[in-house]
Amino acid sequence: MRDGVFEGTEVGSPQGGVISPLLTNIYLDYFDRAMKERGIRIVRYADDILIFARTPRQAERYMKTAYEILEGELKLVVNKEKTRTTSVYEGVAYLGFIIYSKNVSIHPKKIKAFKEAIRQLTPRNHGMNVEEMIRRLNPILRGWINYSRIANCKRVLRELMGWVRRRLRMKKMLEWKTWKALHKALRRRGYKGEFEKVSMRRWRNSASPLISMALPNTWFDEIGLVNLERYEVGILHRYYES
Repeated sequence: MRDGVFEGTEVGSPQGGVISPLLTNIYLDYFDRAMKERGIRIVRYADDILIFARTPRQAERYMKTAYEILEGELKLVVNKEKTRTTSVYEGVAYLGFIIYSKNVSIHPKKIKAFKEAIRQLTPRNHGMNVEEMIRRLNPILRGWINYSRIANCKRVLRELMGWVRRRLRMKKMLEWKTWKALHKALRRRGYKGEFEKVSMRRWRNSASPLISMALPNTWFDEIGLVNLERYEVGILHRYYES
């Protein structure tokens, strides 16, 4: 609006802006109702839309209807590169998940982004100790699992927790500096075998049996690391079975 007069614009609301989802929901409410009146089932989160059909031919017809409403009536521009027909048997990517006919998995891109966030919080050359790192990690771990737990992801969580613990073990090794501190930790754990001079700076050593014995999984529980494996997952699976 300029001097009290509305002007047309090709630019929408800023992506990622606080008010963008609200404006999207207000404007697309007409689309929701129009599709429902035609008996077409949809799921929409902001401007991410799924349209459900029983056959490929029906899907093409529903897509044409959606285009007519969005571009013809609402004067929006549909991103054709991101618009396609697919099947739940192939997997449908939506909001960080891949939806199949019988289960839901976490999208690999979301797992990659999660691991990158963990890397940023667990740098090897930072002055933070392991306990401080865990205090920073826990909110990220809780938030991620509470969003992701609708998926069937027990195996993924087991692998991720193993990787997170390994990064923290590496950090603890750097705190120890020398193999002598490792030997003291092993003796406290009751280890009576032969000791080895293990380098505290090599990543591969963070997966060695001696390091795992000195810093077992229970140790991370004791110092308060959120354990993703203890969360109930596959929340949507019960709906597939019903």
